[in-house]
Amino acid sequence: MIHPHTLILEAGRADRQYWQDLWRYRELFAVLAWRDVTVRYKQTIIGAAWAVLQPFATLVVFTVLFGYIAKMPTEGSTPYPLLVFAGLLPWQLFASSAGAISNSLVGNASLISKVYFPRLIVPASAMVVCLIDFAISLVLLMGLLIWFAYWPGWQVLLLPGFVAMAVLASLGPGLFIASLNVKYRDFRIVIPFIIQMGLYVSPVGFSSSVVPEQWRLLYSLNPMVGVIDGFRWAVLGGNVNFYMPGFMLSWCVIAFFLWLGIRKFRQMERSFADLI
Repeated sequence: MIHPHTLILEAGRADRQYWQDLWRYRELFAVLAWRDVTVRYKQTIIGAAWAVLQPFATLVVFTVLFGYIAKMPTEGSTPYPLLVFAGLLPWQLFASSAGAISNSLVGNASLISKVYFPRLIVPASAMVVCLIDFAISLVLLMGLLIWFAYWPGWQVLLLPGFVAMAVLASLGPGLFIASLNVKYRDFRIVIPFIIQMGLYVSPVGFSSSVVPEQWRLLYSLNPMVGVIDGFRWAVLGGNVNFYMPGFMLSWCVIAFFLWLGIRKFRQMERSFADLI
C-alpha cells in the first residue's frame, strides 16, 4: 500500500495528473494567496481603504472629463457617476488581475526554481488579492446606489457571472504574458502601457452605445466591452442597452485567449525553473 504522501517519480506522471495536482497543492495556493494579501497593505497607513480611494479618485476624474467637459451621454435616466463606476469596477478587476498574473512568476522566482508544484498555482493565487480589492470597492458602489436612490433590478442576481467573466478575461492574456515574461523581461515594461491604453479604448468613461451601430460588433472584439456592458446591465438594470451579439462575440474572444494562455503556459512550464 502506497502512503498518500509518497512521492512517485514516473515518466509523464506530472503531465497526466497535472490537474489533480492542482487540487493536492491547494494548501500552497492558500498560503501564497494569504501572503499576497498581507504584503499588499503591509506598512500602509490607511490599509485596505486604498481599494476605495483609488477607484473613487478615478471616478471623479472620469466624471469631470467625460461627463462635464466632453458631455458624453449616459444610459437612460442613469446618473452619469453611476454609469462610470459600474464600468470602472470590472475594468479595474481585469487590469489588476492581468497585471498581477503577468508578473507572478517572476515575483516568485526563488520558489519556482527550488520546488516542484503545478506552476499554475502562482498566477491563480495572485488574483485573490485583486478579488478582495474588488469586493471592498463594491461597498463604494452600494454607497453610490444609496446616494442616488437607485435600486438594481432582478439582473443584479447575475452579477457574479459577470465578475467571473472579468476574471476569465484577465486569466488568458495574463497567463500568456506571464509565460513570455519569464524569458523576455521587456514585458514588465510593456504590460502597464497596454493596460493603460486599454482603459481608453474600453467603454469605462462612456457607454458603448455611442459607438455607431455598424461598428459595434467589431468594437466587441475587445472582450472588456462585453464584460463592462454585462456588469452595467446587472447593476443598472433596464436603463442599459444590452447588445447581445457583441456580448456573445466577447465571450468567444475570452474563450480563445483563455485556451491560448493555458496552452502557452503549459508548453513553457517545464522551462520556467531554468529560465527564471
